[in-house]
Amino acid sequence: MLKEVALASYLAAASTFLLFGLFLFARNGGQLRRLALGVACCINAGWAILLVVQLFLPSRWPVLVAVFESLRNASWDVFLLLLIGVFGKDRRTTIFNANRWVLAVAVFYAVMLACTLSVSWQNGYPVLAGDFIAVTVLRTGAAILGLFLVEQLYRNTLEVQRWGIKFACIGMGVMFAYDFYMYSDALLFRHFNPDAWVARGFINALAVPLIAISTLRNPRWSLGITVSRHVLFHSAALFGAAGYLLAMALAGYYLRIFGGTWGSVIQLAFLCGAVALLLGILFSGVFRSRLRVFISKHFYSYNYDYREVWLSFTRSLSSKGPDLETRVVEALAKLVESPGGAVFMVRDDGSFDTAARWNCAAGARADPANAGLIRFLEEKQWVIDLTQHKINPGHYGHVAIPAWLSDYPRAWLVVPMEVHGRLLGIVMLAQPRSPVKLNWEVTDLLKLAGRQAGSYLAQQQFATELMVARQFESFNRMSTFVVHDLKNLVSQLSLLMANAERHKDNPEFQRDMIDTVDFSVQKMRLLLHKLSRKDSAETSQPIDLDALLERAIRGKSAAEPKPVLTIEASGMQVQADWERLERVLGHIVQNAIEAVSPKNGRVEVRLARDGAEALVEIGDNGHGMSEEFIRRRLFKPFETTKSAGMGIGVFESREYVQALGGTLHVESVEAVGTRFFIRLPLLAPVKAATTQLQEETSESK
Repeated sequence: MLKEVALASYLAAASTFLLFGLFLFARNGGQLRRLALGVACCINAGWAILLVVQLFLPSRWPVLVAVFESLRNASWDVFLLLLIGVFGKDRRTTIFNANRWVLAVAVFYAVMLACTLSVSWQNGYPVLAGDFIAVTVLRTGAAILGLFLVEQLYRNTLEVQRWGIKFACIGMGVMFAYDFYMYSDALLFRHFNPDAWVARGFINALAVPLIAISTLRNPRWSLGITVSRHVLFHSAALFGAAGYLLAMALAGYYLRIFGGTWGSVIQLAFLCGAVALLLGILFSGVFRSRLRVFISKHFYSYNYDYREVWLSFTRSLSSKGPDLETRVVEALAKLVESPGGAVFMVRDDGSFDTAARWNCAAGARADPANAGLIRFLEEKQWVIDLTQHKINPGHYGHVAIPAWLSDYPRAWLVVPMEVHGRLLGIVMLAQPRSPVKLNWEVTDLLKLAGRQAGSYLAQQQFATELMVARQFESFNRMSTFVVHDLKNLVSQLSLLMANAERHKDNPEFQRDMIDTVDFSVQKMRLLLHKLSRKDSAETSQPIDLDALLERAIRGKSAAEPKPVLTIEASGMQVQADWERLERVLGHIVQNAIEAVSPKNGRVEVRLARDGAEALVEIGDNGHGMSEEFIRRRLFKPFETTKSAGMGIGVFESREYVQALGGTLHVESVEAVGTRFFIRLPLLAPVKAATTQLQEETSESK
């Protein structure tokens, strides 16, 4: 019964592959890949036919069957290599070094064919071939190789073009996966499973329609292959781990057989130790580094995938985490598999300052004698190999390397960070985990990366300097306002002293003088308080404009002429800082007093309501201002017509009124007078009552 099923199985495989191969030859159109697929299908059909003949004549043609078994696997591998692009004209775009890879595949199949022939010549095919371990291991390896190539084809094909090859990958992957299952089972049990061998023909026949669908979708088999070192690295690690586990399983099997009573225990202990060793290797930084260097050296024309390298480098510099200097060392070190390093920034006196270290022990203190090294790096912009410099100093123009730099533990490279022709700093990198050849490609990448890192560090320095400058600007601006307030207080006291001799016997003047002095003392105390405390933030609260204006006018009561306050609408409140709003209104009133004649001048202050706004009008009959002066100079900071003025009072007034949501408008006529109109949004009655209730509640608590 099993013989009849095997006959149907392999006849199905032979007929389907033969028909599909003939179709490909008939519709070839001069396409190399279609021709290779047709050859693979015909070899697969011949292999299946020979197995059918072997069912009836088991003693005939064992050598020919073994040859077709190897040719079948090799033909599919060649087709996959053609799709991946090993034999393409542009070798730099392939994922492998073509010559070395083809040579390795040819050697592998030659060894497998030799071993297979030696066994098949003596024992026949396929049952007794399992007695020879080497043949089974090699055929298992051939299945793993096929799966690896299928996986590489799918992963490295552009995503938009995967629809054209996904069914072919499924079909070929099923064939290789089934071979892996059958041969690994034979390797463990030392004989082929007859049921698995019989079903193999049907499994191969099922792959034909899947491959045919991809052929119809992609008749020219022209694919866009993307280069991915990341995928190749993980695939190599994956298949390396699979081969290692297969070898360890085989060794454990023999330990169990020859271990006697302790065989099972020894096998379990051995397998656990093998898995632990594998995990240690996979998580080893040295192993991963050596694997990356090996792949770049032997499978690619260039050492780096520059797109991935630059994206990763830029991402490292701009990501969050430790300070920028540490990220610079880490990003540069990853380019050459270096485990650590340090950044040294150039000071103004020509010395180096240690800015950051990454996985690097502290070295000697940097000395200031570095002028020669700085000049050399600014002129040449070379990457200096410290080990090469010790052997041949003339290679770098006999430049003197400071002892504190060369004596760093495992010091290897010096990478300059140059910005606009000036050396910003250097990066010292430690010896790499695996040997890295320092050729032109590596040095050019390091120089370019050093300039990029230098631009980031320079930008950070400029941002820090700008922040400090803004802090000084803020401090200077605050100092300017304080000086301006002090100037106003001095002006009031000076005016008071000027009138004291004339009105010293006047009781009313004496009362005004006491009020003015008390007001000035309170203002100076407030200024000292603001300068001394750390938190000088303003406090916004509901303010009664009646009380505020009365207090501001009372502070000017000793002036000549005395301001006159008229309140047309009382009970209005605004949300503002009391001290600052009082300073704004007091400054405008003071300007009005100084603009008029003491004898016949008038300064009038009026408080009225204008819809939802409070209107404060401050007018005088002084010398006035021209329209051009109002437009060009009045609100410009540090512009003044006063001999001792600061030129910031009106500027500050308008800025604060606008911050409160109000407006400040000026009308003036030369030799007639000036009027300031200040409009402030009123606090809604409900909101004011709620705010007052909250304040009373907090006070009671």
